[in-house]
Amino acid sequence: MKSVIKHLTVNKLTKLSFILVFTSFFGFAQQGDYTNGKKLFNSNCAACHKLDKKLIGPALANVTEIRSLEWLKSWIKDNNALRASGDKDAKAIFEEFKGMPMMAFPQLSDKDIVDILEYTKGKPKTETAVAAIQKVDPAVERGKKIFKANCTACHKLDKKLIGPALFKIGETRSLEWLKLWIKDNNALRASGDKDAKAIFEEFKGMPMMAFPQLSDENIEDIVKYLNVGDVKPKTAAVNVSKADPRFDKPMVSVKTSLLITILAFIALSLIVASTTKRKGQKDDEPNMLVSLFKNPFLRFLALIFVLLGSAYFMFAFFMQIDVNTDYQPIQPIHFSHAVHAGANKIDCQYCHSSAKHSKTSGIPSANVCMNCHKSISEYNGELFGGYSKKELDGEIQKMYDAIGWDKENLQYKKDYKQKPIQWVRIHNLPDFAYFNHSQHVTVAGVDCQKCHGPVEKMDEVKQSEKLTMGWCINCHKTTEVNMKDNGYYKNIHDQLSKKYGVEKVTEAQMGGQECGKCHY
Repeated sequence: MKSVIKHLTVNKLTKLSFILVFTSFFGFAQQGDYTNGKKLFNSNCAACHKLDKKLIGPALANVTEIRSLEWLKSWIKDNNALRASGDKDAKAIFEEFKGMPMMAFPQLSDKDIVDILEYTKGKPKTETAVAAIQKVDPAVERGKKIFKANCTACHKLDKKLIGPALFKIGETRSLEWLKLWIKDNNALRASGDKDAKAIFEEFKGMPMMAFPQLSDENIEDIVKYLNVGDVKPKTAAVNVSKADPRFDKPMVSVKTSLLITILAFIALSLIVASTTKRKGQKDDEPNMLVSLFKNPFLRFLALIFVLLGSAYFMFAFFMQIDVNTDYQPIQPIHFSHAVHAGANKIDCQYCHSSAKHSKTSGIPSANVCMNCHKSISEYNGELFGGYSKKELDGEIQKMYDAIGWDKENLQYKKDYKQKPIQWVRIHNLPDFAYFNHSQHVTVAGVDCQKCHGPVEKMDEVKQSEKLTMGWCINCHKTTEVNMKDNGYYKNIHDQLSKKYGVEKVTEAQMGGQECGKCHY
């Protein structure tokens, strides 16, 4: 009997240990990777969401505090299916954003979603810079979490968003008034409160959401946080040189200059040697160099060599005219393709929409930029090109100045005389050469990078390829025409396959090498 009891005790301990280990492992498995989550967020979510404020969709900071992990997984992978299942929260969000559908992300794994949600929690402690060692009031931390979960869609600490800036609001409003206002501002205004009416009129009758679910203690914690704000670590100022490295390149290298000098010296020495008599040499005895120059056959060969050499170098010189590889002009606004097309994964044809429909790719108007930048007035990504955050914010302001956007009141200025942004053209073909973007982009399915290089990695775009006639013809010679499931091309393909004795036909064999195709 004792043995049985002993074994039962051991079994219980074993099971308990297994449960603890499994729970610990599961908890560890749910711990996301902040760095990977940041990359996934920027590539999938940043076009519609920000962490700290509303963009197209709601702010997502600390979203795990108001939604369960399993719900978020279902919502992100297929929000339409979740709504169709009758989920009340999914329906409420759909109605709140006036039926605007959210893209589904079935390609994201559970681990990817956990990583993204880890990023929405904010920087991990290991990455947070501590400005000073100080005792932090727990109420401030609680207030910060409540503020980010409920208020960041409409408010910021330092400046106006949809509602006013709230930093140190406790110094201008009493705590009791703030409790009444936050819990039910409509009731406070209906009671005849002058301040409540004034705020309602100041913001043109835009109602503020009521928060009756917040307790007095919650509101007190929020006010404590708003009175303190976020303490940002001080960083040492770094002087960054803005000198353009392209201007540091000399037109002729040191080695080339040295070689030219040596050759000029040798030529001069030969001329002097050929015209100067050696000491003790008789007047009627010609030296070796004079004999060579007086030989008619050698003079003829030398003349032919000079003419052919001159023609070669002249042809090479003229062939380089208007070949602008690596041309990288300074633009009026420092627009980074690496940030937009690279980090944020914005498709090239969202901005250059005419590339698939017309001859030209088109320059996007400032209105296209404003589709996103109505809500994005500052740069919060990784710094690049030696620019500070303040300077990059200034680049966005240049666009606002051109189109007349008031970022404080979130509206266009009345009777504002707009100024066009004078972008500098980079890729420019001669007028006698015909090129059609839609024929290449839509019909042939050529990627933009084929001609323009890896623009998604360029902070400042430059001309990547030569764009010469020879470069285009070589592309036509090597590009095979895709005729699969295309009845129009089938007969032509069969005829050309028999003509050239090949399985696949290139663009050049389809007529892409005829002069009249590009020079009509």
